[in-house]
Amino acid sequence: MKLKIINPNTTASMTAKIGDCARAAAGPGVRVDATSPRHGPPAIESHADAALAVPGVLEEIAKGEAEGYDGYVIACFGDPGLKAARELARGPVVGIAEAAMRTAAYLGRGFSVVTTLSRTVGQAQDLADEYGVSRSCLGIHACEIPVLDLETDPQARAIIQQACKDALASDGSDAIVLGCAGMADLCHDLSANLGVSVVDGVAAATVAVEGLVRMRLTTGKLGEFALPPSGR
Repeated sequence: MKLKIINPNTTASMTAKIGDCARAAAGPGVRVDATSPRHGPPAIESHADAALAVPGVLEEIAKGEAEGYDGYVIACFGDPGLKAARELARGPVVGIAEAAMRTAAYLGRGFSVVTTLSRTVGQAQDLADEYGVSRSCLGIHACEIPVLDLETDPQARAIIQQACKDALASDGSDAIVLGCAGMADLCHDLSANLGVSVVDGVAAATVAVEGLVRMRLTTGKLGEFALPPSGR
């Protein structure tokens, strides 16, 4: 099995970290390749950034189809281009926000999301509504760390952990969802320190796609998610 993990931003160091986290979650015999578009924003922190990232995501899907990949992960918490990618791909495509929230909903009465900037909170709530998990999503909290600073700010880990602790206390939640692919490497340490399950969407989406491929399941192609009329 061959899976492609697409980081919709163009920051190579983040793509490498995302790939490592996806490979750690994948099962035996699964090849995981992480990539990012040639052009697009270095970080996705707004609706405009997300829109600019979508052409690159779809280009990576098209390349993956030509190269015979079995499934795809879109590794940005806004799930940019997810529906369009599902139109283009033969195999399953899973976004990390959907995978993380659905996974966290299995783990208790409710979960909290800890994300980067407060301007993304509304978008995360919209996704929870769209994915049918808003009843389980008890709160969405921003730690006010820009995406690229996750890799450079020496205080980032401590700030995120405190934000998770505060979210658990204020929401009464049973699990934490990390609301950025750039936080993917923190989940195990945070779980140990907080005493609750901390869900990284990169791992959750990788496992979900792998499972769908193993069950020989994919996106329905008889209606909305058929190939576009243009034939792309």
